[in-house]
Amino acid sequence: MSAQQGKGWRGTILAGLANYIDAGSIVAMGSTFALWKALYGLDDNLLGIIAAFSANGIGAGVGALVGGRLCDLFGRKKIYQYDMLFYAFGMLFLVFATAPWMIITGSLLVGLAVGADIPASWSLIAEQAPDKKRGAHSGVAQLLWYLGPVMVLVAFFAIDLMGWGIIGARVVFGHLAVLAIALTFLRSKMAESERWEEAKAQRIAEAGAPRQSDWAKLFQPQYLKSMVYLILMYGLWNLWAGTNGIFMPLLLETAGGLPRWVAALLPAAYFAIGIVSILFVFMALSDKMNQRSLFALAAAMQVVGMALPAIFGLSLEIAIIHIVIMGFAAGFGAQSFFQLWSAEMFPTAIRATAQGLTFAVVRIALGIWTFIVPALASADYQTLAWILTAFLAASGIIGTIWAPRNEGKSLEQLDAERQAKAA
Repeated sequence: MSAQQGKGWRGTILAGLANYIDAGSIVAMGSTFALWKALYGLDDNLLGIIAAFSANGIGAGVGALVGGRLCDLFGRKKIYQYDMLFYAFGMLFLVFATAPWMIITGSLLVGLAVGADIPASWSLIAEQAPDKKRGAHSGVAQLLWYLGPVMVLVAFFAIDLMGWGIIGARVVFGHLAVLAIALTFLRSKMAESERWEEAKAQRIAEAGAPRQSDWAKLFQPQYLKSMVYLILMYGLWNLWAGTNGIFMPLLLETAGGLPRWVAALLPAAYFAIGIVSILFVFMALSDKMNQRSLFALAAAMQVVGMALPAIFGLSLEIAIIHIVIMGFAAGFGAQSFFQLWSAEMFPTAIRATAQGLTFAVVRIALGIWTFIVPALASADYQTLAWILTAFLAASGIIGTIWAPRNEGKSLEQLDAERQAKAA
C-alpha cells in the first residue's frame, strides 16, 4: 500500500514483543504457584483469584477494553510506547513479593498493561504489513507469544535443577521487567500507523474538526456479527488455552504426579512445537490457502488431543502425546486466526476498539472460569479435561462454519466488500 509497509519486519517484531511479555507473564506466574503455595500458604481459592485478575484473565480484559478505545482515539503509538513502563512497575511487585497482597497487586497491574498493548500492537501489525503477507506478519507476533513460555519454562527447569527456588523465580520476573523497559525505548523510534493517520484525516475532513469515532458503529449488524463470532470462536478455545497456559505445570505435578522438572519441560515442549507449526504452517500458508480449511484441521486435531487425557488420565505417556498434538495444532489454530481476523473484520477507525472489546470479553470470561479451575482440577482432573474438550469442539464448529475468506485481500478491499454488503 505505502512506503511504510516496506520497512520490513522490525516494526512487526517490536509490536509483537507484547505477546512474548504477555505469555511469559502468564507462564511465569503459573510456574511459581507451587512455590507461592509453599511459602505463603496460598490455598486454591486464592490461586484462582490471582489467576483470574492477572494477564491471563480479567486484568488483561479490562486493559484491552480501555487500551483499544484509546488506540483509536489517540493513535497506536501513544499506547504501545508507554504501557510497557506501567507493565514494568507492576512486575516489580512480583519480583519483590513477600506477601499475598503484593502478588495480587502485581498480577493485576501486569494484566492491565498487557491487555492495553494487545489491540495496539495487533492493529499496528495488520496496518503496516504488506497486503499479501498480513498472515505472515501476524504469525511473527504468535511466534513471540510461544517463545515467551519456552524461555520462561526452560528457566524454571534450570531453577529447579539448581535449587534456587523463589530466588530463581524473581530473576525470571525481573527479566520480563527489564525487557519491558527496553521495549519502551525501542518503540519510541517507531512511526505511527499510516492507515490510522489517514483515517483520522478523513474524520477531520468529514466533520470539519477532530471528533471521536462513534462507539455506536461497533453495533451495526455487520460488526456486531463479527464480534459475536470472534468472541465465541476464540473465547471457547481460550478457556482451554488459559487453563493450559497458567495451570499446566501445576496440573502435571498434582494430577499427573510428575516431578517439577518434568512439569516445566513438557509445557515448554508444547510451546516449542507451536513455534515450528506457526513458522512452517501458519506463516507459510495463511496468506495463500483456504483459511477455513486450515482452521478446521487445527480444531479437529485439538479435540482429539484434549480427549486423550480425558479418557486415559494424565500419565507421562499420555501427557507427551497430548502435548505434541496440541502444540502442533495450536500453531495454526484459533489464536493465530483470531489475531488476523480481528484486524481484518473492522475498519481502521474502530479496529483497535473492536479488538479491545472482543479480547476483553474473552479474557474476562477466562478470569471468571479460572476461579474454579484449581478446585475442580484437585477434585477430578478428568472431568475438567472433558469440559475442556467440549470447549474446543464448540470453538471448532463455530469457527469453521463462519470462518471468513480474507486471504490475499487488502484491508481497503475488505472495507469495500463490507460496505457493498451493507448497502
